[in-house]
Amino acid sequence: MAEQDRENTASALREIVAEQFEDTLQDLEALVRIPSVSWPAFDPAHVAASAEAIAELVRDTGVFDVVDIRRAPIEGGTELGQPAVVARREPKPGMPTVLLYAHHDVQPPGKEEAWESPAFEPTRRNGRMYGRGAADDKAGVMAHLGAIRALAQAAEREGRELGLGIALFIEGEEEWASQSFGNFLRENRELLAADAIIVADSSNWDEETPGLTVALRGAAAFNLRIDTLDRASHSGMFGGAVPDAMMAAAMLLGTLWNEDGSVAVAGLKTARLDFPEYDEERLRLESGLLPGVRPAGAGEILSRIWAQPAITLTGIDAPDVANASNTLIPSVRVRVSARVAPGQDPAEAYAAIRKHLEERAPFGAQLTFEDPGLGQSFLVDTSGWAVAEVREAMAEAWQREPVDMGVGGSIPFIAELVEEFPGAQILVTGVEDPDGRAHSPNESLHLAAFEKALLSEALFLARVDARTA
Repeated sequence: MAEQDRENTASALREIVAEQFEDTLQDLEALVRIPSVSWPAFDPAHVAASAEAIAELVRDTGVFDVVDIRRAPIEGGTELGQPAVVARREPKPGMPTVLLYAHHDVQPPGKEEAWESPAFEPTRRNGRMYGRGAADDKAGVMAHLGAIRALAQAAEREGRELGLGIALFIEGEEEWASQSFGNFLRENRELLAADAIIVADSSNWDEETPGLTVALRGAAAFNLRIDTLDRASHSGMFGGAVPDAMMAAAMLLGTLWNEDGSVAVAGLKTARLDFPEYDEERLRLESGLLPGVRPAGAGEILSRIWAQPAITLTGIDAPDVANASNTLIPSVRVRVSARVAPGQDPAEAYAAIRKHLEERAPFGAQLTFEDPGLGQSFLVDTSGWAVAEVREAMAEAWQREPVDMGVGGSIPFIAELVEEFPGAQILVTGVEDPDGRAHSPNESLHLAAFEKALLSEALFLARVDARTA
């Protein structure tokens, strides 16, 4: 494609995205109204309804040869996972194919009173859309669909057919550990095969600056049960001589961190990454750190978030305060969630944490490790043509150069994408911003940034459409 033709297409896409943007937002609002929580305790009919709604939107684009809703068995069993939407249009000879990934399931809403507006009633205010899934990741779904719609209309205006291939995979259980993901890829390999893959489930640097995620931490999470007694005993009669499980748990878990809050487990590694500027003031603003509370850890702040290991206690099973009695508690169970530095095997990290705890169990407390869940970290190879094209598309859409960034969270299934499609280039993009509060009450989407993210993807697809494989 000549440079003038490229500029004309880019101008047309910018115009079309703006024209269609209100329709895109209304479609997003309709999806947010569907409470598609994929956790077992919630009604799976809502996830199925979400899949049906998305499949209809995909069919309406008129772009795809195949549009279907499919499920695959959960790893290690015969039970089927949640429904995913898949679609494909074949490329013209010699043209590349791009796979677009997002997920349509969402986290539980949490406490209703913590939301300023109902979790599943999308509400626009102050330039944002609030609602569960408005950012994570139904906006990712609509970024894909909006980009495809714009690309198709631009081609129609220019009187030509699209040459690139497009595959679409909208997963239905990402928020419940993608338990059928590997089987799904294997069963649908030909449908999803691509030269480049966009995973639209990350964030941008801020509301005005695009980000390309190039590093993701891995994960190692497990339940730890701590037992010291075979029954509850009166704390007045035996307290001081008999160690209860809560006492042992507090002493043991405290050994996981150094005095400054950095992880104290031998064998956990730190990655070598480059970091843009990021100060404590921004950390406080984005995290909600209370006045007077100091940040934890050592080294550059972004090193602590992107490149170093982290350990968090995310849950505890013990009597609540309302039911507390003067009793020595015989057993406590906690959920330990570790983030693993890019480049380290999560199995190695889990073994190191387990060894650390077993060697430090106070008073000979009995430890039981349950339900370990491991997720691979990921480092993007930034040398390929797809990275170069997406960076240029982002710069054009945002009128600002993108930031190569890490993310402290994990997207473990990316390793499975790499395993199944080793020749594909992986691009981790997103529509979220630092104030999006994904997984939390008052999750929201910055609408102006969303429009730029959508335009970025449309421009990228247009660039691919101008290539030969």
